[in-house]
Amino acid sequence: MKRIKVLLSLLTLIAIYSCSDTKVIENVPEDTETAPPVSGYFKKRVLIEDYTGTWCGNCTRVAYAIDQMNAQSDKVVTIAIHNGNDPYHFANIQPLKDLIMPGADLELPQSRLNRTIVWTSPEPSNLAQAKALTGNNAGLGLAISSSIVSGTVNLDVSMKFAQNYTGLKLVVYALENHLIKNQVNYTSYYGNVNPVPNYEHNHVLRKEITDLLGDPITESTTAGQTITKSFTFPIPANFTNPENISFVAMIVNADNLSLNARAADKNENQTFEQNP
Repeated sequence: MKRIKVLLSLLTLIAIYSCSDTKVIENVPEDTETAPPVSGYFKKRVLIEDYTGTWCGNCTRVAYAIDQMNAQSDKVVTIAIHNGNDPYHFANIQPLKDLIMPGADLELPQSRLNRTIVWTSPEPSNLAQAKALTGNNAGLGLAISSSIVSGTVNLDVSMKFAQNYTGLKLVVYALENHLIKNQVNYTSYYGNVNPVPNYEHNHVLRKEITDLLGDPITESTTAGQTITKSFTFPIPANFTNPENISFVAMIVNADNLSLNARAADKNENQTFEQNP
């Protein structure tokens, strides 16, 4: 009799779970820095957002860490967000301030990995934290193509998915490189010189092409799908030299965490960094 009751209980549980909307967890590959690439998945890049200023003497600490990351890894995407009394001040910075430091003043330097993860200070001693967010098996990839004709940018951002996703947003920015201005420096980096003369500021955020925190991706984002978003806009008036324009695209989840990112120069036509 007891065996019959146990059997009936098991059958009841099976029936309940069979009729429920319980999600099946996908069998996804390991996505660590050293995991071998799996066919169909994508190179995974870490996004580093550097909240900085030409006037900020301690911001050279983060800049030096970014230089070291780029020297040691080809999986880094950088955005420099200037703030304050600065010729490259990003006027629409408030939503980003609210994202990383809600209800508090934005004291510089600040740096974030994949939008929301605090890069532990001192950053040059914590490169491993950033490297750990790179890998070979991202579940989604990006490819950027652009052309510039008579001061008008034609930009295509393509997305491809190896896994199923929901609640994603696409973020696209225009950046400027090779901006030369002295950099205040209170650190021992860059020769212990203050200021650093003729410092080259790169990856400087100049214009958001989507909403600053991303446009919802309303199309299907299931495994095997490819989506292309096209943008046409004039080169922003705040660019010092339009020849130095570049682009960054990232896909973030509902928590604003970047799942993957890609950078591109002007007139570049990229393909997906997908494992064969």
